[in-house]
Amino acid sequence: MSTAVTAKGLEGVVAGETSICRVEQTSLIYRGYEIADLAANATFEQVAFLLIEGHKPDDAELARFRDELVANRALPTPVIEFLKTIGPMIQSGSAAPMDIIRTCVSILGNLDPDSQHNSPDANLRKSKRILAKAPTIIGHMQNVIDGRDIIAPGTGGDANLSHAANLLYLMTGTRPSPEYEKVMDVSLILYAEHDFNASTFTSRVIAGTLSDMHGAVAGAIAALKGPLHGGANEAAMEMLKEIQASVAAGGTVQAFMDNAFAQKRKLMGFGHRVYKQGDHRAGILHALGRKAAESKGPDAVALFEIGEEVQRIMQDQKGIFPNVDFPCGMTYFVMGIPVPQYTPIFVASRISGWCAHIMEQHANNRLIRPRASYIGQDLRQWNP
Repeated sequence: MSTAVTAKGLEGVVAGETSICRVEQTSLIYRGYEIADLAANATFEQVAFLLIEGHKPDDAELARFRDELVANRALPTPVIEFLKTIGPMIQSGSAAPMDIIRTCVSILGNLDPDSQHNSPDANLRKSKRILAKAPTIIGHMQNVIDGRDIIAPGTGGDANLSHAANLLYLMTGTRPSPEYEKVMDVSLILYAEHDFNASTFTSRVIAGTLSDMHGAVAGAIAALKGPLHGGANEAAMEMLKEIQASVAAGGTVQAFMDNAFAQKRKLMGFGHRVYKQGDHRAGILHALGRKAAESKGPDAVALFEIGEEVQRIMQDQKGIFPNVDFPCGMTYFVMGIPVPQYTPIFVASRISGWCAHIMEQHANNRLIRPRASYIGQDLRQWNP
């Protein structure tokens, strides 16, 4: 019988080394830069360059990187043709937006000339292509869901718009206000990287077999879909809508929460495996979202007030703090973003981190193959 220590969910287990990100109780650092510093002073394009290319870009490098992203935004015809067929899948519930974006990445892999090559140069080119195309996939998908013509299929958007602004434009057909662009840009920065989280670890396990980047990213998307990971922002907003309806019907937030506690209901958007005393990303996004709500009007502010009361009750009665998914749900909702697209937007950001990890894994690879503690039947004979 094995004497190895078993850690359920690999909690507390150090599974490898990385130079990309450091997650601690009091800080989140991307290649040496703290997240609050990046959120206040960098753009998502700068952060994506930092993660993918490995250092802070100078002006010329940033201009070149932006040009590369713009040049790679448009989707190949087979991907667009697939997206045109998704309406019945979404309506029937047989597919969700995360399934659609995962399939699109797989199709892109079949069309990419570098798809079967894992050299550093090939991986870097693929990273930029996937990153550039993710907002286009999301935007075109939403156009189809809404029954509208696909916006800018030939270019993948407006070349004058940033990654964040172009994402919002492709989804809605309206160029966003500077305030909404800033909120989206910061949210993408906050979601870009988080060391060996479930989806990133999935991508590294796949890359560790020397499989290709598109396959590793598709696997990461599948991992991110789950409500215990990226899907938590969608689940958090659905819960808030439920509370909002209860309050509108004459109930109170406290009564809803008391009932949830009595039923031992899992409340999404709270708690974190590492941040036991609070996720500092949450405060950054909450402040921006609250400001956007105030500029939109009383109904939007009322939603944030309900969310703030939920946070207070969770902290006072359970000692549990919100993670970044809780304010994300409220913020995206105030901005008019459809709830099922919250996690795909997470993909548009986290691709930068995934690709960095895939390249790091390929550059210094060892197959990731843990052992299991067997708890099944003792040895027995087939024919006793």
